[in-house]
Amino acid sequence: MAMNPVTPGDFPAQSHTSLLSSPGTMGYAGAREDTEKPEERVRIKSKLVSAWNSVKYGWSFKSKSHFNKRSPIVLLGHYYLLSYSGEREAFRRAFSSLLWLTYRKGFPQLAGSTLTSDCGWGCMLRSGQMLLAQGLLLHLLPPGWTWAASHHVTKDDLEVLSSRPSSSTSVASAEGPRVRRRSMGCSLMEEGGSGSEDTHRMVVSWFVDQPGCPFGLHQLVDMGMSHGKRAGDWYGPATAAHIIRNAVAASELSDLVVYVAQDCTVYKGDIVRQCERPQHEGPRGRGAPWRSLILLVPVRLGGDVLNPAYTECVKRLLGLECCIGIIGGKPKHSLYFVGFQDQQLVYLDPHYSQSTVDITQEDFPLESFHCKSARKMPFSRMDPSCAVGFYARGQHEFETLCALVSAVLNYDTSKYPMFTFVEGQRADEEDDTRSEMSLFSEVCILSRASHTSYSSGTDEFVFL
Repeated sequence: MAMNPVTPGDFPAQSHTSLLSSPGTMGYAGAREDTEKPEERVRIKSKLVSAWNSVKYGWSFKSKSHFNKRSPIVLLGHYYLLSYSGEREAFRRAFSSLLWLTYRKGFPQLAGSTLTSDCGWGCMLRSGQMLLAQGLLLHLLPPGWTWAASHHVTKDDLEVLSSRPSSSTSVASAEGPRVRRRSMGCSLMEEGGSGSEDTHRMVVSWFVDQPGCPFGLHQLVDMGMSHGKRAGDWYGPATAAHIIRNAVAASELSDLVVYVAQDCTVYKGDIVRQCERPQHEGPRGRGAPWRSLILLVPVRLGGDVLNPAYTECVKRLLGLECCIGIIGGKPKHSLYFVGFQDQQLVYLDPHYSQSTVDITQEDFPLESFHCKSARKMPFSRMDPSCAVGFYARGQHEFETLCALVSAVLNYDTSKYPMFTFVEGQRADEEDDTRSEMSLFSEVCILSRASHTSYSSGTDEFVFL
């Protein structure tokens, strides 16, 4: 067909008034409009939208991405050559150990609404949850941990193609990290022990959509109200980053700080002030005087489309072990980027509707929180609005992070960096609850000799 029909799922959940009030198409509902209570109309409208979105996002099309056998694939700082069966298995285990947080349906109503599903509007919050979850897994689990259940999946579902290596996608350049083949026995935690699996299950439970869960949808929607957002609204990557920061600050994770950069600038003095704590406040042991850090940097990498000058820098950032991914996506479609191969980004997609999990069960199922199939999309389809995440366990790791990321950002001195690290603290006490429209200035890569500039009026994703 030349044109796609307009459907209820193409509009925000709060704007479906025409479905029940159009006199020409639904005369019966129109005849009752004067006598029907407004809250009853809202309830019916919400149920109709939820039912449509459950159908729209309830089917999963199992189209597989094809991976190059001869080019390295990068997954959050680790490199794999899929031509080796051991590395192919290592990649599959590592990918399926990432937490996959998707649309859910059938949870208790969200505050200020009758919504019991986030289908059609909550994808950016889900992407933000996945980025935070990766930071928490690094924070709480041993290095190299993988989900025990992923060790027992025998089917190799990666579609691997043999092809010539591409000169434009060589990761092992003189400036970049080198590809390293990794032994199965020494590079992966075998089972991780029951303690690690208990911690894994605990982290999953924090993201379940029930009131009281510290990082579930109910808590994030509540946090969004201070940014002028409510259930059913669209969220941009910068707003999602601030919501994540507020949710962690309100949780019981006293040894973890989330810092959100302002205006594409990371103020190291502000981070030191937030991460350092008097020795009597922290528990005894390693790293007690310093809180661990999740650093989130909202950026805009172009105007309406991604500026291709940023592609190499994005690759190099995803190639750092301190990077925990990028929340962004393609236009009208939020995704969580975790790696790349050649000119394709590797991602987790939240656009799949699943039923809410009952975590009151002693051994509630974990399978719906992990994805076995990696997918790819071209860099050229990446939306320019995004937020990059990093994790540092202690002060030494933070200093290393600053050095490594700065080297990546400034590898090409003829272009302006995506963002910068500066010493000292932010001079003004700006209100961090500013609207998404003014959270940061747009960045464009320009020649340092150029005096031209580009300005845009929004840093939001444009969802229809």
